[in-house]
Amino acid sequence: MINLFIPLLERVGLIIILAYILLNINYFKVLLKNRNKLSTKVKFIVIFSIFAIISNFTGVEVNGKSTFFKGFLLTVGEQSSIANTRVLTIGVSGLIGGPFVGFFVGVISGIVRLCQGGDAAYTYFVSSVLVGLLSGYFGNKSLIKNKFPSVKQGVLTGIVMECIQMLCIIVFKGNLADSLALVKIIALPMILINGIGTGIFLSIISSTLRQEESALAVQTHDVLELANHTLPFFRSGLNEESCKEASTYIRKFLRVSAVSITDNKRILAHVGAGSDHHIPSYKILTDLSKSAVQTGNIKIANSPHEIGCNHEGCPLKAAIVVPLHSRGEIVGTFKLYFTDETQLTFVERQLAEGLGEIFSTQIEFGEIELQNKLQKDAEIKSLQAQVNPHFFFNAINTISALIRIDSEQGRNLLLQLSKFFRANLQGARRNLITLEEELDQVNAYLSIEQARFPNKYNVEFQIEDYMKNYLLPPFIIQILVENSLKHAFGSRKEDNKVWVEVIDLGSDIRLKVIDNGFGIDETKIDKLGSEVVESESGTGSAIENLNNRLRSLFGDSSLLKFETSSSGTIVSCDIPKREIGGI
Repeated sequence: MINLFIPLLERVGLIIILAYILLNINYFKVLLKNRNKLSTKVKFIVIFSIFAIISNFTGVEVNGKSTFFKGFLLTVGEQSSIANTRVLTIGVSGLIGGPFVGFFVGVISGIVRLCQGGDAAYTYFVSSVLVGLLSGYFGNKSLIKNKFPSVKQGVLTGIVMECIQMLCIIVFKGNLADSLALVKIIALPMILINGIGTGIFLSIISSTLRQEESALAVQTHDVLELANHTLPFFRSGLNEESCKEASTYIRKFLRVSAVSITDNKRILAHVGAGSDHHIPSYKILTDLSKSAVQTGNIKIANSPHEIGCNHEGCPLKAAIVVPLHSRGEIVGTFKLYFTDETQLTFVERQLAEGLGEIFSTQIEFGEIELQNKLQKDAEIKSLQAQVNPHFFFNAINTISALIRIDSEQGRNLLLQLSKFFRANLQGARRNLITLEEELDQVNAYLSIEQARFPNKYNVEFQIEDYMKNYLLPPFIIQILVENSLKHAFGSRKEDNKVWVEVIDLGSDIRLKVIDNGFGIDETKIDKLGSEVVESESGTGSAIENLNNRLRSLFGDSSLLKFETSSSGTIVSCDIPKREIGGI
């Protein structure tokens, strides 16, 4: 009995070494993650059958009183049996792949053992099939939960399966005395060795998968961190400044020899080895990069010749070039270079490919964001251009009439009109101006209106001096004041008052224009600001345009609000507080 321990430990050691090698092959790791597929089960049958056959041929021959190893056991003596690790491999196959795998591995292993011959060889065929089915039954419980049996479960299963084999020897061998004698010799060593071996096998699987999950978690965290840091660079577009900053960070993060980014024609950044001749603003030097741009496929080079740099003494020995896409077109490349070709591994290839996809998405988001901003700016400029024509003609008519009566006043009004339109042109080039600039424009507008209608209106401002650096959209107060003067008072000639208030709300400022007019028709107030509202004095398009500007700049929370009654109207809006020194 004792003589069997060392040889069986050697056989288990062989199986464990083979298992360790197998579990470090990526293909087998993928199979372990897809155990429920039929194709995977078939592959498991092939793999574990090979293990079981190796166990049969490397066993220890036992002939009752003594044990001896006779090399590679293709055949066994008529009065002999084999002590081996067959039950271990069949049991593991069932625990991992379920009853389908366990059964067929048991059948194949049993047939091989039957062909080897020996004393009552059919006994081992029966035991192999039973072990395969029973271990598969236990393994199926873990398979349903998409988990692997624990090491403890593996040890217990291995012990139970070996006990079943011992029971089969006693039941099926025929001669009870001989059976008991054989079991007495082989039972304890085989039960202990195969039980421990099964546990070790599952331990290797478990630790390998845990290490891979940990490595994947770390790698995912690193990639997300890298993506987070490079987002501002690539969102600003492919230019030399942003690409240099991105390349510097990527190289530091990935610890590669060099990082390069290009557009379709030229180098935008190259950081690291080879930067003396891979210079930004130069045309793309390497044939590898040119090919990636032309084909849109990832290119890998494992030698300087494959890189295709014509500069003598270039230190770059290996590279991977990933095309960068935006809206279905190739806009450039992202490249990792290595001065040692052995550094370019499968991991680096996968990582570069994934980062290329992330960077392409960031570039595309940046372009979309830029287009939206340009479109929004264009809409705002278009809306601003619609504010002034009618006022311009009224002012010209007023000034023309005053020149004949009071040339000095006409001159002053002409200066105010010039000031108004100068501010208008400056505002058209900006989305936001200071409150002080807006008030100058309103005062220029009011001076012209007061000349047209002397003493008809009284406009008061309730604004603290410290607020005058706050930013707001151009023309917003002027439009609201103009709207009050045109629509609030009807034909009333006097006691027409307008108050302009700016209130500091903390994170916002509230702008209010209040009049003591006759109010707004209740049938029109819900439409005002959202669509054209026909009336005798206008269409409400200026208010609609103003609302569109507010929505474009700040969102729906800043839209105009109307409160009206027969004693007047309050128009207000809340604008995010921004100061000229804070943007």
